[in-house]
Amino acid sequence: MFVYFILLWIFFIFCLKCQRPKNFPPGPPPLPILGNLLSLSLDNPIRDFERLRKRYGNVYSFSMGPKLAVIINGMQAMKEAMMTKAADFAGRPQDIFVSDLTQNGLVLADYGSSWKEHRRFALMTLRNFGLGKQSMEQRILVEMQYTMDTLERSIGSTMSPQVMFHNVAFNIICQVLFGTRYDYDDNFIKVVVQCFKENSKIANGPWAMLYDSVPMVRNLPLPFMKAFKNIETCKKLVTRLITEHKETKVPGQPRDFLDCYLDELDKRGNDGSSFCEGRLLMFVLDLLFAGTDTTSNTLLTGFLYLMTYPHIQERCQQEIDQVLGKKDHATYNDRHNMPYMQAVIHEVQRVANTVPLSVYHYTTNDTELMGYFLPRGTLIIQNMTSVLNEEEQWKYPHEFNPENFLNDQGKFIKPEAFMPFSAGPRMCLGEGLARMELFLLMVTMLRRFKFIWPEDAGQPDYAPVYGVTLSPQPYRMKVQLRAT
Repeated sequence: MFVYFILLWIFFIFCLKCQRPKNFPPGPPPLPILGNLLSLSLDNPIRDFERLRKRYGNVYSFSMGPKLAVIINGMQAMKEAMMTKAADFAGRPQDIFVSDLTQNGLVLADYGSSWKEHRRFALMTLRNFGLGKQSMEQRILVEMQYTMDTLERSIGSTMSPQVMFHNVAFNIICQVLFGTRYDYDDNFIKVVVQCFKENSKIANGPWAMLYDSVPMVRNLPLPFMKAFKNIETCKKLVTRLITEHKETKVPGQPRDFLDCYLDELDKRGNDGSSFCEGRLLMFVLDLLFAGTDTTSNTLLTGFLYLMTYPHIQERCQQEIDQVLGKKDHATYNDRHNMPYMQAVIHEVQRVANTVPLSVYHYTTNDTELMGYFLPRGTLIIQNMTSVLNEEEQWKYPHEFNPENFLNDQGKFIKPEAFMPFSAGPRMCLGEGLARMELFLLMVTMLRRFKFIWPEDAGQPDYAPVYGVTLSPQPYRMKVQLRAT
């Protein structure tokens, strides 16, 4: 009898939690406990969100277990939420798997004075360490040489580029954060990249959904605990680097991001601010993950399409040859003279759609969106696919075509709907670094090598592998030295 009472009580609480407020966005009716989670396929929930969009419109509700969420779709709704009413939609959920996993990092930190302080510090420090300047270009080009060596060794054969692209992206952000690069067989790079890969899969899987939907299971020894062990492993490795920096840094002469943060700690003392070593630890892990996974997956997508659209690759190479001539290497400023290359890179980002659901938001106040009422604390999920493929916004929304970013005169244009880094105050702070990396890496590789889809590889599969970030199916590439 007691068990039945408990079950009835849980059902009653669930019904209260899932009761939609007046004028709340419509959505599918939820099941007890699970909400609408059974409506999502594990291999690609984006497809299901698009299906629900066609039925309920650009703003609809969806029950993530007992938690009501609102899915926003399309340019108009996205712009109203993330830009026009930015402060109302700038919060982050603090009681779900990814927020518990990242603890006091920057990406999942809630909107407030602490987050604003740390974001301002990060933007200023990244600028001081060369973001958008020649010094940053040199770091990228130096690391690029190791990639070029890898490609040189693969001439005439096929290779798998997954690890290569992860390593180059990882080492570029390491140079900014730690002032050093790591050999590709170094334990640090191998362990951290592996932990990130595993956590990305877990965060998108059924165990993370269970963690979010049934809080009472969070302390049980279930598979999601592996992600917390991975974070602890990474924290130990980064703590060692912080200790080394504290012992060797010269006050006022920072070598990298870590030194800058430690100087800031010394300067502030015990002023009661949110700056502390614990925040630094998770801050660094946030930047490491964001700076590695998205860039490497975008590069993988880019070369998949360049191989399978060889006429686009050839046109890029013609423009590169024409603009660079006998110059030793490309510079970031060369992008202004390469409209087609710019269009290709942006089209790769659009099609890659690397973070398809962006990062979850929370409403910080009672607000409205497209005429619907959203109470404070509503979970907001951005369906970026709906914007990057919106038929009213793109000339060729459902195909890979650089003409999406070129006007009738062949000049590069960037439509308003291009927002792979999200928009508003919570947009990705690494956008500038990512754009520079993609341009310099792709131009440098295409200038020297020709990339060919292997004859025995069958038909290319463009369907992505779904995770926290989207990545292409594993593939191999054939590398040839270009005739000069």
